[in-house]
Amino acid sequence: MPRLKWLAPLGVLVIALLGAGALIATAPTPQTLSPPEFLTVVRVIEARPETLTLRVRSQGTVAPRTESALIPEVSGQVVSVSPTLVSGGFFEAGAPLLQIAALDYEAGVARARASLARGQGEFEHAAQNLERYQRLSKRDISSISQLDDARRAHRVAAAVLEETRVSLAQAERDLDRTLIRAPFAGRVREEQVDLGQFVSRGAKIATLYATDFVEVRLPILDAELAYLDLPLWRGEAALGEGPAVSIRARFAGSEHEWSGRVVRTEGEIDPKSRMVHVVARIEDPYAELETGRPPLAVGLFVQAEIAGAEVQDITVVPRVALRDGRQLMVVDADSRLHLREVDVLRIDGEDVLLRTRLAAGERVCVTPLQAVVDGMLVRVLDDGPREVEVTAPASAETRS
Repeated sequence: MPRLKWLAPLGVLVIALLGAGALIATAPTPQTLSPPEFLTVVRVIEARPETLTLRVRSQGTVAPRTESALIPEVSGQVVSVSPTLVSGGFFEAGAPLLQIAALDYEAGVARARASLARGQGEFEHAAQNLERYQRLSKRDISSISQLDDARRAHRVAAAVLEETRVSLAQAERDLDRTLIRAPFAGRVREEQVDLGQFVSRGAKIATLYATDFVEVRLPILDAELAYLDLPLWRGEAALGEGPAVSIRARFAGSEHEWSGRVVRTEGEIDPKSRMVHVVARIEDPYAELETGRPPLAVGLFVQAEIAGAEVQDITVVPRVALRDGRQLMVVDADSRLHLREVDVLRIDGEDVLLRTRLAAGERVCVTPLQAVVDGMLVRVLDDGPREVEVTAPASAETRS
């Protein structure tokens, strides 16, 4: 009986081992499966080298080319004011703007003419006396002192005659100045005179500015001067010589555009902003156009684009395609990504202009990648069906 107690468990264990061996021997062979390959999905653009005209953007305020104060040269009461002598009024060159009472100045002209007539008579009388004493002196009838007195009287009479002529010319000018005319074709900025008012000589009564063309003072960064063909002119550039400028402004709810040219650069760098200022000129800003475009009014804030130098074989790529400020990610025909050193000409907003020549049709990766290995295999978006898509997250540098 004791022997049966330990033989029974042993028999069960042997049977279990034999059964387990049979199960293992008859079990099917497991199939080995390779894990799916995860490829980074990227977007690409095709490189297209081209010839570009560089442009520099700036902004400024429209200002008149010529602005002057209207100041009377004589005093008196205002008896007539032109309807155009109001704030915003337009006028032509030489148009009468203001009339000052001329009665006193007409009397002054009359007095000056009378003085001239008297001086003319005195001069003629002195000339006759001198001639008579010269004849008598030749015949030794008159003394030398009498001849000297006649010569002195003649010189005094000539001086008085010249003085009366000058006085008459001045009186006539003062009379003409009672009618104030426009010095140029332009517009009234402001006026401080009205009918019946007494105006004094030298006191400003209005401010005028010319409308033949306007100017815009544009600040340019020192670094961007390299993109412009701006000779350091002495004075103003010849007509059509300066770079073209496109002026844009929003007026009455619409965007409008005007064309002009840079005519000069200012003679110093702004000590506060460290910028160089150029001056753009726009001809005939108040012309009435069939398009219904509003005038380029003085005081309007505008955006400007200055046409710069022309460059060839330049490739434009999005800024996101640039890595570490000097590398470009290029995808070859085998969908492998390579890093290429590039020469950046300029970063303009969201565009990067590259001097490095890329072959037409080369694919440039524009997906920001956090980790890049030269030669890594990628999947180009919309480049056929795919089973797995893993889009790499944007790097911290790109997001910043």
